[in-house]
Amino acid sequence: MAYRIEDSCISCGACAAECPVEAITQGDTQFIIDEDTCIDCGNCANVCPVGAPVEA
Repeated sequence: MAYRIEDSCISCGACAAECPVEAITQGDTQFIIDEDTCIDCGNCANVCPVGAPVEA
């Protein structure tokens, strides 16, 4: 199951820096995860200071 980023995202970029498959990019108002590319590793959730990445 892929991760998605909730509205609590503060756009710090910590998640994108930790994604081994570059599935996370900056959107208009927050970072977004391409669910087709996400490998469900959880790295993004482990480094997010506000817990924005959650399993979809």
